[in-house]
Amino acid sequence: MNHPPINPYIAIIIGVLSVSTAAVLVKLADATPASIIANYRLLLAVLIMAPYVFIKHRHEFKLVSKQDWLLSVLAGIFLAFHFIFWFESLNYTSVASSVVLVTLQPIFTFLGTYLFFKERFSAISLLSMIIAILGSIIISWVDFKISGQALFGDFLAIIGAIMVTVYFLMGQNVRKRLSLMTYTFIVYGISSVTLVIYNVILAKPFFGFPLDNWLVFFALAIIPTFFGHTLFNWAIRWVSTSVISMSIIFEPVGASILAYFMLGEQVTWSQWLGGTIVVFGLFLFVINTTFRARNTFSQNTE
Repeated sequence: MNHPPINPYIAIIIGVLSVSTAAVLVKLADATPASIIANYRLLLAVLIMAPYVFIKHRHEFKLVSKQDWLLSVLAGIFLAFHFIFWFESLNYTSVASSVVLVTLQPIFTFLGTYLFFKERFSAISLLSMIIAILGSIIISWVDFKISGQALFGDFLAIIGAIMVTVYFLMGQNVRKRLSLMTYTFIVYGISSVTLVIYNVILAKPFFGFPLDNWLVFFALAIIPTFFGHTLFNWAIRWVSTSVISMSIIFEPVGASILAYFMLGEQVTWSQWLGGTIVVFGLFLFVINTTFRARNTFSQNTE
């Protein structure tokens, strides 16, 4: 393997900081419907990617099977609704609560692999899930005592986590057969079309927003998308998947800090306590699943 042009851990740090901006950026455009913000984030990302994909990867479109197209369409639809629910949650609850609850996605992914692929639980996996869920209950319970509106936002964030889990489960096999750029372009394109249809049906306005909101749309398409997820996907060539998984766990920390300085959002004691418990549970979960995966690989190669 060639030496990386930059230290991959620097890329990961930049990636974590970049994805941490997403919730804050959505809050800055709170006068715009959540589904429109999601629409422009994905649509602008597709338009930015289009020239490169059509020049370098256009031949791959002919190789996509009907089954892979179907799975990609489903993945794109669920990704669209992930953004709708998550962005909408930010209209009701804080950045800290929303991002922590959306970060529960690895737990839902493991539950999905258990239901659909019969992957077994280990005792530590089960314990880590219980810990993470306990943390989310602390956040939601105190949010409920503060405001039923905040609890509704927490609920939307959890639905968003479930939607992105289905997106990953639908696309994991397709991704093995297509290049990263081609698969991402297809899924983002389908998500954009889904969101256009959704917004047309609900008669959401596509134009008439202030300049600041358009800057937010472009920032969402570039910073968390390309400087976030794209850097993670680049770094995975040089570091293990577990390193990427553990780094993403700290997105709520970065998002909460940014929300404090940019939005003046205070983090309550329940969010600190619940968020810390969730992060610890997810950390334990990732460490355990990584250890099990390495043991399984070692046994299969002996």
